[in-house]
Amino acid sequence: MANLFVSYKAEDRARIAPLVRALETDGVSVWWDAHIGGGDEWRQTILRHLEAAKCVLVVWSKRSVGPGGNFVRDEAARALKRKTYLPVRIDMVDPPLGFGEMQALDLTGWKGDTSDPRYAAVLAALASRFRIKPEGVRPSAAQPSAIERRKLIIGGSVLGIAIAGGGAWFALRPTAAASRSIAVLPFENLSGDPNQTYFSDGIAEELRSDLSHIPGLKVVARTSSEVVRNADAVTAAEKLHVNNILTGSVRRSSQMLRISAQLVDGKDGTERWSDVYDRPIGDSLNIQTEIAQKVADALRLRIGPVDKDFRSRGGTDNPRSQDLYLRAEATARNDDSEAGLRASLGLAEAALVEDPRYGDAMVAKAVRLTQIATTYAAKASDAQSLAKQAEDTAQRAVALAPLCPAAHVALGTIYYWTFRFPPALREFQKFQSLGDPSGGDLATIGWMLALLRRFDIGLQLADEAAALDPLNPGVHQNRANILQYAGRLPEAEQAAQRAIQLSPKLWYTHLIYGMILLQAGRLVEAQRELSSVEHGSASITATRAVIAERLGDRSESNRLLQEILNSDMANAVHYQLAQVYAQQRRTDEAIAELDRAYEARDPGLAQILTDFMLDPIRNDPRFQAIIRRMNFPS
Repeated sequence: MANLFVSYKAEDRARIAPLVRALETDGVSVWWDAHIGGGDEWRQTILRHLEAAKCVLVVWSKRSVGPGGNFVRDEAARALKRKTYLPVRIDMVDPPLGFGEMQALDLTGWKGDTSDPRYAAVLAALASRFRIKPEGVRPSAAQPSAIERRKLIIGGSVLGIAIAGGGAWFALRPTAAASRSIAVLPFENLSGDPNQTYFSDGIAEELRSDLSHIPGLKVVARTSSEVVRNADAVTAAEKLHVNNILTGSVRRSSQMLRISAQLVDGKDGTERWSDVYDRPIGDSLNIQTEIAQKVADALRLRIGPVDKDFRSRGGTDNPRSQDLYLRAEATARNDDSEAGLRASLGLAEAALVEDPRYGDAMVAKAVRLTQIATTYAAKASDAQSLAKQAEDTAQRAVALAPLCPAAHVALGTIYYWTFRFPPALREFQKFQSLGDPSGGDLATIGWMLALLRRFDIGLQLADEAAALDPLNPGVHQNRANILQYAGRLPEAEQAAQRAIQLSPKLWYTHLIYGMILLQAGRLVEAQRELSSVEHGSASITATRAVIAERLGDRSESNRLLQEILNSDMANAVHYQLAQVYAQQRRTDEAIAELDRAYEARDPGLAQILTDFMLDPIRNDPRFQAIIRRMNFPS
């Protein structure tokens, strides 16, 4: 058990994190609700640690002394009775009646500086009153889990809430450059149900989208914001290179919704604005607009009129449909297996049943169909059927939401993978003309342009994506691809390693890294990299077969080749078979498989211009004829 228990209002977590981190760094054994595991019974866990602690550090703030601070007062009463009570205050407030006998240590405005005399006073009080002394340096505070204390499930069934419909649009007024960057961290789920996290994250994403329409304001993309979910505001701002952090929390029941939001200065951690909204379920749109207005005011920005034509940008006014869409996106982010993508597809389709005109949900459906068609189709006919469905869906998305950038990317992507390059490029140009680019979409377009040997433009877009979304593994993954195609292997290796560092479970990133090592001639390292990947991808098996061939092990190479031929996907992976045959110098068989790939519209062929595995047959006239049939743009 820890010696020190920290009691505080949940909405103050970002302000408390620097104190916990400093105490743990100084060797104090600390317990706070970030340590509650996903399967813990939170009441019993809290009580057990509260009763066992030598000291209960009670943090008094505007929130904890207010009407919503009952849990803090209850914990403080128990600590006072056990004589383990040590109060501190982070706002200029007086402790509630009954807790003012002991003078509260003042940490108002403290920003984490461990040399500050006020922090030294806390350490001194722990040592003198409670005999809590450093026990050796500890690692930083544990990551908060999805389960929080003081969060009860209020009511029964949970209804969706419309967020995107009619979101506000902004116009920038001249202001200091320091105000022109912001990150919206994922909002905390205080509903007592970890399955509701998708909804709190969705609120943050909609606010992120609104703020991104302020001309000249840099808004960090979702993926990078996710990575610093549990960091305090100053740390998050430093990692994301922004000057402002918007944080918040969401608690909802079947009848009521509470959203708390806080704008924090990323340089010193001071609170620039905060508010709590208690509204009936279904009123999240008005809350979202009010929060955006307050952020604009605090940053000295001028907010323009509400954009009433929200449909053209992909929005909905149907609460249930919005909820299903948020679930679909969360499912796809967390599980890129075929089962995960199909589950996400089902949720997107359910959202469209509720609101057939919902552009964002139509985009989600098109993207899932494309992913399944290009990665998991067992037969060429299945792939073609799914690709046709994806195209039809993406076209409907563009028709519904012509001002939605993601809709044009979805349509351009399916055009690209079905070898219709001119219309694909036109859709990508429309995407860029609309503004509000996401880092992931920019990097994807950069990758596709690099496949057309436009390495300069592709890398430029990937670099822009990395600046916009620096902690997105997919961005660095695509940068690694582009650099590899351009023959800049040391830089490609660094980009791949960065992607793996950010998300070590993405199988495709390991494939890219293995291919870079293979191209560099570091065969044993490449073999080791791919042998640990647990994924049934034909691309990985084919690359392993090529590595074995390069190592002089034709028997192992043929064994892996036969593994592909015996698989359920043998009729849908002609391109991968061609790669292995080319490396084995079986030219006739390689060309035959490429011909079959063309007839089957195998999306792998879109990589033919840059694929080093096909170099042994590149000068064959039959190979050049296939390239001409592809009709790549000059």
